[in-house]
Amino acid sequence: MLNHKICLVSGSTSGIGFETAKAIACQGATVVLLGRDQQRCDQALQAIRKASGHERVFSLLGDLSLQADVRKIANQYLKRFDSLDILINNAGAVFVERQLTSEGFEKTWALNHLSYFLLTQELLPALKNAPTARIINLASEAHKSAKWDLSNLQGEAKYSAFSAYARSKLANIMFTKALSRRLSKYNITVNAAHPGNVGTAIWDIGPRWSHPLTGLLRKSLRSPETGAQTSIYLATSAEMGQQSGGYYSDCHLKPSSKLSQDQDLQEQLWHLSLEQLGQ
Repeated sequence: MLNHKICLVSGSTSGIGFETAKAIACQGATVVLLGRDQQRCDQALQAIRKASGHERVFSLLGDLSLQADVRKIANQYLKRFDSLDILINNAGAVFVERQLTSEGFEKTWALNHLSYFLLTQELLPALKNAPTARIINLASEAHKSAKWDLSNLQGEAKYSAFSAYARSKLANIMFTKALSRRLSKYNITVNAAHPGNVGTAIWDIGPRWSHPLTGLLRKSLRSPETGAQTSIYLATSAEMGQQSGGYYSDCHLKPSSKLSQDQDLQEQLWHLSLEQLGQ
């Protein structure tokens, strides 16, 4: 049981994030949900409280594609809680057309990568205050098709929804490995999870006329509950207490792409991310 643990899950009002948060709450942990819609946050909070049988489920509201909101969320968390045992960076999306946030970043990159990087950095004081802590970053097998091109990391030269998504998932794994090295002297592990091909709302990126087709596709994919199992395993299993820097699928360590294992590129991404966050 996780009765004395605190877990924060981003993107937890639906899909994989919701199922992950619910399962961890059902093991007794205090769970903090992150979402951008108040009504959906409230619905998820009530559903998880009912399923877990306890009231130690809370929510924070903000748009994780915006750095200002990420900092606000982290500040609100740190005012309320002294420590954090489990951080699950789960939020993610695919955008059919290239969009820029109000802060000037391509939205896939901002949400799927920069939010992971910044939220983790902002919450490090709480993670370091925990006796032991775990960070889980949701990645994808899609990273294996990604190319590393500094001139097109945000689709500046050429944009496609899948390529933008794949680049962000490559960044998740590179970030995981770079962060794991930096936290090796602390009792904090960092791992990446591939949930499998899961039928969630992330598939509804096309025009409205295509939604019946994507609905049929989603029925042939894994359920969010099944997709959440690797994240839950990394967050809660005793055998993962000392393992760090890995890429996991179906609760097993798997090789990530050769590109993702290049330490020079990992460091390049790290310093680029700091620049983009104004640090």
